[in-house]
Amino acid sequence: MFAYYVRLATRSLFATPAMTALMVSTIALGIGVFMAAVTTYYLMSNNPIPQKSSVLYAVQLDGWDPAKPYDDDQPEQAPWELTYRDAMALRESDLPTRHAAMYKVSLVVQPDRRELKPFQTVARLTDGDFFDMFDLHFVYGGAWNRAADDAGERLVVISKSRNDELFGGEDSVGRPLRMDDDEFTVAGVVEDWNPVPKYYDPNNGAFDDSEDIFIPMGAGREMELFSSGNTNCWKDEGLHSFEDFLGSECVWWQYWAELETPQQRDAYHAFLDGYVADQKALGRFGRPMNNRLTPVDEWLKVRQVVRNDNKVLVGIAFLFLAVCLFNIVGLMLTKFLGKAPQIGIRRALGASKGAVFRQQLIEVGTLGTAGGLAGLGCAWLALKGIQLLFPGFEHLARLDLTMVTVAVGSAILATVIAGLYPAWRVCRVPPAAYLRLQ
Repeated sequence: MFAYYVRLATRSLFATPAMTALMVSTIALGIGVFMAAVTTYYLMSNNPIPQKSSVLYAVQLDGWDPAKPYDDDQPEQAPWELTYRDAMALRESDLPTRHAAMYKVSLVVQPDRRELKPFQTVARLTDGDFFDMFDLHFVYGGAWNRAADDAGERLVVISKSRNDELFGGEDSVGRPLRMDDDEFTVAGVVEDWNPVPKYYDPNNGAFDDSEDIFIPMGAGREMELFSSGNTNCWKDEGLHSFEDFLGSECVWWQYWAELETPQQRDAYHAFLDGYVADQKALGRFGRPMNNRLTPVDEWLKVRQVVRNDNKVLVGIAFLFLAVCLFNIVGLMLTKFLGKAPQIGIRRALGASKGAVFRQQLIEVGTLGTAGGLAGLGCAWLALKGIQLLFPGFEHLARLDLTMVTVAVGSAILATVIAGLYPAWRVCRVPPAAYLRLQ
């Protein structure tokens, strides 16, 4: 019986091509706009590392200006980043399972391959724990150890795509790579990694691409590599050299710790309190003690990665979809009442109201499926428009399998809901009135 109803629905839709096209277009437009907004919001608010987000903590210490908070909009918050001296002090603790201090730099890569010209890229200086802590997977080789970092060894870990470009995809471990007129040795190659949002460093663009070159901090210090990311200072310290900068109260280091149990977290928080208390005794940290360990999901909220205006856009898109569905109700009502003579004959021949109602709902469902598929095309065009208008947001403007399923399912569900009244209304038409006209 279901297949028979589907055939009837298909014939009915093709019998009125203009109205069918209008209804499908209306559904597609509403679903397309709604899904473009929801997809962007979904990817922006996505948990970027669900398997470890509950044990990874952004570390904050409040050594900012005693006269005012770091962020006037969130005065209860400590600075998002640390000074060099504080980051180095925290690295001495053995309480976390893993921890990593980091910042980004700009480097000029000088390839050996003649067909490649030197190019500038963004790299990340960090600890060897970075890779295991954030679940980066090695294709070749591995990370450097603490001794290599402390010794300032010129080691580098590169991404697979960068390895493909520079070394033709071969195992490049042990091969030289020249950057900023200094020779590095490839220690490892990791799978391409681009978490969305960029939770480990939202200060420098929550939706920027991740770095594909990583080098030890010790090498960065010896090369005197200044940060190319977010740097904030609250007092004039007469900074004339790199060493002056390292000793300043400027904040520019991101710091993360992996703490697997509540007891470990409490112990580490006590360690931070003790460290700050010692610094207060030395005349630093003039503000009230405000040490924070913020897990990934809360960190994204604190950093306002998903802003309120994004939620408003989703609400507007939903209202637009609702308007489209109200129009669909009117169009369906017109179409179904136009079939009242046929339905009257079916009723006179013994078809029940329930059977007629089910047939109309299957027609509505068929219409919703067509509208949902067409809506995917509209959503794709809308997302392509976002890519053109906002370069750099390509990884946010895309449909994945989840959102494709949601789009088609939403279209069918919304259309069926919109068709309930027209289907019910046509079932209430008395057949006798139409039999007199046949």
